[in-house]
Amino acid sequence: MGRGIARDDARAAALFDLAAQSGHAQAQGMLALLKSQVPELPDCLKPGLEAMAWGPPEPPVADAPAPELEPHPFDSLPHWKQQVADLVHKHAPRFGVDPRLALSVIAVESNFDTRAHSHKDARGLMQLIPETAERFDVKDAFDPLQNVRGGLAYLRFLLAYYRADVVLAAAAYNAGEKAVDRYGGIPPYAETQAYVRKVLSLYRSERHPYDVRFAAPAGKPGLR
Repeated sequence: MGRGIARDDARAAALFDLAAQSGHAQAQGMLALLKSQVPELPDCLKPGLEAMAWGPPEPPVADAPAPELEPHPFDSLPHWKQQVADLVHKHAPRFGVDPRLALSVIAVESNFDTRAHSHKDARGLMQLIPETAERFDVKDAFDPLQNVRGGLAYLRFLLAYYRADVVLAAAAYNAGEKAVDRYGGIPPYAETQAYVRKVLSLYRSERHPYDVRFAAPAGKPGLR
């Protein structure tokens, strides 16, 4: 329109035409005022002249290859461990527990050994001590099915008690809820701190959905 540069109706018509083709209503109206003009694009928009106007084009940049995800350790298990994993995958949904969290606990607790027996009298795959076994109605802690069900029930409770906090749930699985509540977090026990690190390194998440029916009252000590 001649503001700061020489007026050029032919170029104006070309630019309004481009805008009108894209649906711009005002451009369509302006183009009607210039209908007698033969549209002519500015040199910088003409095909084949981009190199003259802007210099040589940049060479294409190849897309960076997507980083390969590290395979999860539970994706490929030997047959004797896979049997345990199949058991967990079958029953974990009933308790609302991610099978990989349960398998992380099993890997750290017993390394999938159904007959594991600790010096603290923790037994079986998920290393249930007699008090915990009784609490969750486990008659034979060395029976894989009973043990997994009891461990899943305990994890379900802990995840709700600590409101989705996998860190505190893992700490309590190892040291008990009383210890976690007393210290307001992971107890200063080397064993428990190492245990939590190992579970998290396998599960790879600090949060997990929980069943509100088992949630601790608001303001319960130990909640982060």
